[in-house]
Amino acid sequence: QVHLVESGGGLVQPGGSLRLSCAASGIAFSINVMGWYRQAPGKQRELVADITSGGHTNYADSVKGRFTISRDNAKSTVTLQMNNLKPEDTAVYYCNADGQALRIPFVSWGQGTQVTVSS
Repeated sequence: QVHLVESGGGLVQPGGSLRLSCAASGIAFSINVMGWYRQAPGKQRELVADITSGGHTNYADSVKGRFTISRDNAKSTVTLQMNNLKPEDTAVYYCNADGQALRIPFVSWGQGTQVTVSS
């Protein structure tokens, strides 16, 4: 099993920035894709951005040009830099990772971190 621990998040005014980080830990694991999802009240969880082990990135249209995802494969961490935040970005953000641990496929989720964009 691979455990994900998130940090960052909080309250920010519209136009502000926040940085989310996520670190994976476990035994004998490799990660294919790491990413961030979010879920706003009353809405389904949606993909924000993800990144492969080779560095290929994918973004939701709503965050393109404002958010940047990056990854450190050696440290098994993924970071989401969020700029020019909007009230509609308010949600609980979840880190996600899939890969293999002890040769067994896994999908793991973090506990979630709240991001609130409000004046």
